[in-house]
Amino acid sequence: MNHRISSITAAALMLCSSLTQAKQLEVHDPVLAKAGDVYYVFSTGPGISIYQSKDLHNWQPGGRVFATEPSWAKAIAPGFDGHLWAPDIIEKDGVFYLYYSVSAFGKNTSAIGVATNKTLDPTANNYQWQDQGIVLQSVPERDHWNAIDPAIIRDENGDYWMSFGSFWEGLKLVKLDKNLTRLAEPQQWHSIAKRPRNPALPDGEPGDGAIEAPYIFHKNGYYYLFVSFDKCCRGKDSDYKIMVGRSKSLTGPYVDKTGKSMLQGGGSLVLKGDKDWVALGHNAAYSIDGKDYLVFHAYETADKALQKLKVLPITWQDDWPVVQQKALNQYRTRLINP
Repeated sequence: MNHRISSITAAALMLCSSLTQAKQLEVHDPVLAKAGDVYYVFSTGPGISIYQSKDLHNWQPGGRVFATEPSWAKAIAPGFDGHLWAPDIIEKDGVFYLYYSVSAFGKNTSAIGVATNKTLDPTANNYQWQDQGIVLQSVPERDHWNAIDPAIIRDENGDYWMSFGSFWEGLKLVKLDKNLTRLAEPQQWHSIAKRPRNPALPDGEPGDGAIEAPYIFHKNGYYYLFVSFDKCCRGKDSDYKIMVGRSKSLTGPYVDKTGKSMLQGGGSLVLKGDKDWVALGHNAAYSIDGKDYLVFHAYETADKALQKLKVLPITWQDDWPVVQQKALNQYRTRLINP
């Protein structure tokens, strides 16, 4: 989905020393969009949190997508706590499509919904998010996958696909209809990644195959499937990390650097936590002014393992993505007018 971001100078992504002591932007599961000269981050939070910036360093709050929650949320997930999870956003024909997840932690009583808007500028007269309802739903015991963590990609034929999933039997890819609000018929489903799961565990439990947050990025004649391995959301006990595989075909099979299939637990490490950032994950990838960047959240050890926004350069070695570990401390944000 690197088509979504148009341009920004490389200098705007360099760390400014004046930002070091400022309050950083705390986000979970961030994605980017651009409209005019403004960048927007959408993230997990009450109603989907929005922040905006002109330089990707200085950010200010931009409101929410939903003032409260979708009308159908509690019916889908009785344990829903008001936080909408893991958004993704694309633009097509002058309309922005915001995909989001409704769920309860550790359960697959989940659904992916989509809302639309003709502008991202909250001061515009026609600024209004309109919910288009449920795209996909998972039901415990019936479905051995979890309808969360959507990410949208346009293939080389102009068709749109949604990858999604967390734990259970792994990550899926499904084709969307022309309106981008429902599944295409007849439905086209593919399994794209999974990790070994203890078969003795009940089907209703997420299990021990910790994989989630798929994001597919087209580059170098390959589709790169980024995923997150291991555990998020546990503060200093988190061990989240970003892995990748690639395929010449959008639908797979995806393999890692050793040739191991991601359907058999394969995945090559892109980036993991260190002493300053205990864990990191749930990434997106974009081309910005001819360069590529990884966008994700990282848990800062020195700040009670709170999650912070990261936008780090991707270089390529033998057609595999490389992100420098030292860049974690070279990129910082500043939250203004909180």
